[in-house]
Amino acid sequence: MNVQELIQEILEKEILVQAIFSSPLVKSDISRVGVRPIQGKKGRLYQISEQMGPKVVHRNISEQESLGIFSKYLLQFKQTLFQTTEGDYQLLTNRKGVTTVISKSASRRKIQLIHNREKNYLLPQEAPFLFELGLANAQGKIFPQKMDKFRQINRFLEMVSDTLHVFNPKEKLQIVDFGCGKAYLTFALYYLLREIRGFDVEMTGLDLKTDVIAYCQQLAEKCGYISLHFVVGDIAVYQPALKIDMVVALHACDTATDAALAQAVRWKAKVILAAPCCQHELYGQLASKPLEALLHYGILRERLASLVTDAARAQLLEMQGYSTQILEFIDSEHTPKNLLIRAILGNSEEKRGEASQRYENLKKALLINPALERYQIQ
Repeated sequence: MNVQELIQEILEKEILVQAIFSSPLVKSDISRVGVRPIQGKKGRLYQISEQMGPKVVHRNISEQESLGIFSKYLLQFKQTLFQTTEGDYQLLTNRKGVTTVISKSASRRKIQLIHNREKNYLLPQEAPFLFELGLANAQGKIFPQKMDKFRQINRFLEMVSDTLHVFNPKEKLQIVDFGCGKAYLTFALYYLLREIRGFDVEMTGLDLKTDVIAYCQQLAEKCGYISLHFVVGDIAVYQPALKIDMVVALHACDTATDAALAQAVRWKAKVILAAPCCQHELYGQLASKPLEALLHYGILRERLASLVTDAARAQLLEMQGYSTQILEFIDSEHTPKNLLIRAILGNSEEKRGEASQRYENLKKALLINPALERYQIQ
């Protein structure tokens, strides 16, 4: 069955739960598109949700228009996920417009056609680890007071999903999560990759707290996650037995984030995901006559130091061959520490040079010496 026949069958059998188009093939204001069926007054419609920067624009199309719209989006986006009641299909489109189905998993979902339904999250509320971690009840419903945490988890999974095109689904993925803590996101990432997307995954959560690691390991075993391991260890000295494909470092404090990034670069990990925390290191270094009025106030100096730290990290990663983005991880109303650095290996020499120039200009302008550079990743 070719791709057009697959789409036609999904639409004719009315089994689509949700379609997600991501990773634009050409420069566009639209970074991501979601499509789901809804019930209109005269029958089934499809609601289109186009992500444009921080805004999402919604519109509805008829069943007759749907095949053409889906075909158009396939040519505009590199990665497509069809979630259906019979299974999930992952598709890849190259720059020549050739689309192939690269994987199918057996996940089964229910269609909800009501207009104002609860958002169809990537992670199902019935995932067993959510109950074990106290986010959901025994019936698989997220507790109201835990919904912000659940949204944060799904936001992270969306960011991960947009990187999966760089991996071969037929090869095992080796992943390390530095400073995993209570491992909400570690479990969620493992579940997404193995249970939903069907990847063969070997994943290790690393933390310095012995009691936390023991608890997480016990929970992994209870859930039957045989390829998810938790180890007591230090980011700066941890040495894996096999090549690492993805490095995750969420809320590692201050220069612990730099240690994780440095390790990831040394291993040439294909994907790096880091949510920095407590960026204190440059606070005392910042110096600039033109910005003296801003630096005079402690709270403003602190916020500027955080932004400068992450900007320097992003440029250093670009210089090492990573295409790097800084994204909003959590709505700023929930926490001021809401940025995530997402880096994918594969930057051109030209872009490395441009990043190097920007980095040197930043250092000279603010008289800084960032920790990541001192890890000698250059």
